[in-house]
Amino acid sequence: MSGLPELLSPAGSPLALKAAVAAGADAVYLSGKRFGARKLADNFNKSQLKQALDYAHLRDVKVYVTVNTLIREDELAEVAEYFLELYEIGVDALLIQDVGAASLARFLVPELDLHASTQMTIHNQEGLAWAAKMGFKRVVLAREVSLKEIDAMQQVSGLGLEVFIHGALCYCYSGQCFISSAIGGRSGNRGLCAQPCRKPYLLIHGEKDEYGRPIDLKTIPIKNHFLISTKDLSVYWHLDKIVRSTIASLKIEGRMKSPEYVAIVTSIYRKALDSIAQGNWQPSEDDARDLSLAFNRDFTDGYILGSRQIMGREMSQNRGLLIGTVASFDSTEREASIKLINSWFPEEGDGLVVISTDRKFGLIVHRPIRKAEFLKIKTPDKAIIGAAVYQTNSKSLSRKAGQIISQERICIPIDLEISWKDGNVLVEGSIERVEMCRKFRFESDFKMEHAIRKPLTEERIMAQIRKTGGTLFYVRRLKMDYPGGFFAPISAINRFRRSILARAEEAILQDHCPSSLKVETAKQKLKSIDFCSSVPQTNSIPTLAMYADSLETVEGAAKAGCDRIYLEPAIGNRYGRARKISDMLEEAKSLCKRSQLIWKWPKITKDSFLHSACTLVRRAEIDGIMVEGLGAAEAILSIRPDAKIFGSTGLNIWNHFTVWHFASYFQLLTLSPELSTDQLSMLIARSRTMLSPKFELIVQGNQEVMITEDCIACLAPGNSDFYGLQDVKRLFPISTDDDGRTHIFNSVETCLLDYLPILFNIGLDGLAIDARNRTKRYAEETAMVYIEAIKLIERKNGSFENHLRVLKHKIQPMVIGGLTTGHLIKGRKEYPC
Repeated sequence: MSGLPELLSPAGSPLALKAAVAAGADAVYLSGKRFGARKLADNFNKSQLKQALDYAHLRDVKVYVTVNTLIREDELAEVAEYFLELYEIGVDALLIQDVGAASLARFLVPELDLHASTQMTIHNQEGLAWAAKMGFKRVVLAREVSLKEIDAMQQVSGLGLEVFIHGALCYCYSGQCFISSAIGGRSGNRGLCAQPCRKPYLLIHGEKDEYGRPIDLKTIPIKNHFLISTKDLSVYWHLDKIVRSTIASLKIEGRMKSPEYVAIVTSIYRKALDSIAQGNWQPSEDDARDLSLAFNRDFTDGYILGSRQIMGREMSQNRGLLIGTVASFDSTEREASIKLINSWFPEEGDGLVVISTDRKFGLIVHRPIRKAEFLKIKTPDKAIIGAAVYQTNSKSLSRKAGQIISQERICIPIDLEISWKDGNVLVEGSIERVEMCRKFRFESDFKMEHAIRKPLTEERIMAQIRKTGGTLFYVRRLKMDYPGGFFAPISAINRFRRSILARAEEAILQDHCPSSLKVETAKQKLKSIDFCSSVPQTNSIPTLAMYADSLETVEGAAKAGCDRIYLEPAIGNRYGRARKISDMLEEAKSLCKRSQLIWKWPKITKDSFLHSACTLVRRAEIDGIMVEGLGAAEAILSIRPDAKIFGSTGLNIWNHFTVWHFASYFQLLTLSPELSTDQLSMLIARSRTMLSPKFELIVQGNQEVMITEDCIACLAPGNSDFYGLQDVKRLFPISTDDDGRTHIFNSVETCLLDYLPILFNIGLDGLAIDARNRTKRYAEETAMVYIEAIKLIERKNGSFENHLRVLKHKIQPMVIGGLTTGHLIKGRKEYPC
């Protein structure tokens, strides 16, 4: 079998890089100290980055550097300089999330390959089309895309597809998760996710009052409490199916994992891929065991293979390998007898965890005794009969990993022609590798003298030149035109050999780096960019929009006088969706009166939705369409180029380069809720130096902080009006959409009413209230409060702060969970590099 997909491994540290390379990775992905989505990994400083590139490239391994966070306005110049640094040292590709950063990289260094991060949430055919137009060479698909969906996608010329095959799964669609940011200011879009999905929660249900607030709440009795914790992905048993697809790269997750983990997992997948290529692969029970021992939260085949068993709600930590159950316990000797389930036997120093229904404890194995299928060990606590025993640490696996890491992976063939001229030694060398042929030539720094007694023979010189042990090279062909009769110390010949190999290394590394002329051209481009130019802000009067999901909330918003209503129809299920949406839009249009009706599409628009929705677009009587994804906008414009498109928060608008890219797509863009007033002000002022869309900000409502394919409410018996997730001090409302996806909302409600004067001053064109999952009364009364506030500020009659506080008191009885200003005033937490 030819054309194996690339095996791409994580390198969160220099030692993990060596582990990945030694274990057989074709490429690695890693991050510098800035702009990486795993900011708390060790990562690489500037000198370490150069060393990592040289180390990998000499071993024929590609290096992709992650710049996969969203970029603040004040960071654009810094990230541009970073792109030039990476280009100059020979990075093979940049892995990017931020659309503005991608635009900047494409302008500065068009020869450097760009890969669209999974943080871009690309999950449909049209998203691939957008990425190709944008100049990306590869797309890392959302983890929720199945192999069946991938096979149905038409291949886009020049665009490779990358998927995750092993490691941790995010609960939420990557790039759309704001829960860590909302709870504690640590944004996943800035590489600082605090992993609240791995915490325990209770499932709550109840009714709603006239404003849509939860009342009469009760806890649903569920045995397991890690309700939003996923299992780990492993496609190992079905790897051949993935290989037969159109996927170009297979990615192992784990930049926060140890070098030993990287070594074990990479080596197992390398061995499997090579066996598949030879046509003789069979999954190995031993390799599957080692994958479990390396780390797992229980394994799932994942969305990619169509599994429905994604969630690991029992626990969120490493489960290790199940080795048996407690058969008996001697309380006097504090000794447990474990009935083993197979021949695997833990050794001295291994780690175990014993788990029963209501308790668990860990231990280190000391003096284990094996009798037939039983293992006897001392325990620090009482072991309950029937408790499961897992091995979570293995000394033998650590030794295996150490052996992998210590081995040198490759020898590079080098062809040499050596000749003499007046005692000077001349060398012409040639190195041929996949996608590379490099030649080099140089002259020795010493001159061989005519021998007085014992001249060096050709055979002796050749023998010394071929002594390349302990290096990456071996001399494949050696041709010498030696006239004879010369002498030089053997130390000089050895030094000459080392010079040859140094020149060979230099030739390989130069092949990965751009010429000095290209680097200078990129630097001149950078100098031409004015990052700080801005247009003075004018105090504008913004319009008011309302997000709605029912005809009742549409009616309330229209009655209050909202300028725009973004209707995301909730019809209950997917059956007859197109007709029901059409009928709902038609009825909503009759209710809107003077309000514009904008059809809001779901945040996730798989190809099945796009097909039916695009049919409706051609005939729907609406004033525009709102989308949250790149592919959705591309789909609309492909069938209706004159469509008015509005962008919501899912687009992650953080800087004016992103705005400029989207200017040809959108009438209006909703700015990120993760930005502060200063960041919003700078973004708007700089965007308006060129033609830009209008800008809007959501100022009221419970922010959507997660969207997932998992249906949490399906765990509950019966039906309730309200469902929520409760941790130790917060209640997060949840809803289920027509596709069975769960939407999780912030536990407190955003309210920026008393900061409206500031928002007016920074030049916002629109304010929006999110009334989805709420009632007609909530929609009408909150809209009326904001309209009154807008008119109050517009009149500019003296001090209006007191009046705004009075209006805010009107809001408070309608909110869910209290009020917050989000990140508007204090901003998010940022960790120093």
